[in-house]
Amino acid sequence: MEPLGENDIRASFVNCSKGEARRISLPRDLADLPWEDLDFLGWRDPGAPDRGYLVTVRDGKPAGVTLRVPQGGPRSFTKTTMCSLCLTGHPGSGVSLLAARKVGASGRDGNTVGAYICADLACPLYVRGKKVPLMTMRYKESLSVEERVARMRGNVDQFLDKVLQEG
Repeated sequence: MEPLGENDIRASFVNCSKGEARRISLPRDLADLPWEDLDFLGWRDPGAPDRGYLVTVRDGKPAGVTLRVPQGGPRSFTKTTMCSLCLTGHPGSGVSLLAARKVGASGRDGNTVGAYICADLACPLYVRGKKVPLMTMRYKESLSVEERVARMRGNVDQFLDKVLQEG
């Protein structure tokens, strides 16, 4: 992924207002992120732990979604769970249910799309082995890193397709 600036990131959000996008707490170290290892930029808001953000490139342009931990839903698990984007297994609370408000009238009516995602949104780093989940047993895959990256990108695209789908 090519490095993105603050203005590009804020303008990319498709499921919130421009005012909401201006108030998003961006990662402090944007310039120092390992952009060459990122297929999407994901982060949680340290001031609001129930909020997360995901920005990727679609059709040559940045596209971002705001994410929330649903109220009243389970916040942690007691056994190993798997991220639906990168298929990394995590113990305990390493995976969170995150919901993105849909675009358009459907989103204004309160409709969301949820997925179980790495709680720290570091999927690209897990797929490449740059970050290791805190677990004693790792799943062994026969896919190459490139194939795992392609699978993760496809899963991110499918998730965003559902967010962008009207109705």
